[in-house]
Amino acid sequence: MKQIAQGAEAIIYQDKKKIVKDRISKSYRHTDLDNKIRRQRTKSEAKIMQKISKIIHVPKILTDPGSGRMIHMQFVDGKKLSQYLDEFTLTKQKQIMKLIGKSVAKLHKENIIHGDLTTSNMIYVPHKKRDDRQNEKVYFIDFGLAFQNAKYEDKGVDIHLLKQALEAKHFKHWETLFTEFEKAYKSLEPKEAQKVFERLTLIEKRGRYRH
Repeated sequence: MKQIAQGAEAIIYQDKKKIVKDRISKSYRHTDLDNKIRRQRTKSEAKIMQKISKIIHVPKILTDPGSGRMIHMQFVDGKKLSQYLDEFTLTKQKQIMKLIGKSVAKLHKENIIHGDLTTSNMIYVPHKKRDDRQNEKVYFIDFGLAFQNAKYEDKGVDIHLLKQALEAKHFKHWETLFTEFEKAYKSLEPKEAQKVFERLTLIEKRGRYRH
């Protein structure tokens, strides 16, 4: 296997057409407790990914982790948006943000919070045929912080993270891109979406007050 990424919580390996996510041991925890926590979090992540796979595009779980600490999943052959979004035309960027907006709205409709909603955790897979937008896909990855909650606060925080990521990483057109996301998000369930965005406004006001 070839290591392709490492974060604070896990190391990501690629084995041909398979991705393996291995949770990192924490030396400050007792060994038995550390193993238990890693197994529990791995099982929880795999379980929520299987549920999410029925709602939006996510890598397919290939084997049940059981009591292990590794998740074996489908390799998605596409472009990570944190690296490639800015390379597309603005028209294409807006189309991609619409896909993201609709997907996040579907997640939130089922009261699922991603927990780390940034373009680093999204992979764009273009259509295979020219002018075939119907087959464009955005895959969401890394559900290590995902959880279920119906609160508008948590949905607002999810969107706030994405907005911050756009402003920091894709600053040239971030406002236009976020507007496209918002329109797509609100197109699914306008009344519920309005409450989420009202909460987002309060979250942002709290942030400005603290600073």
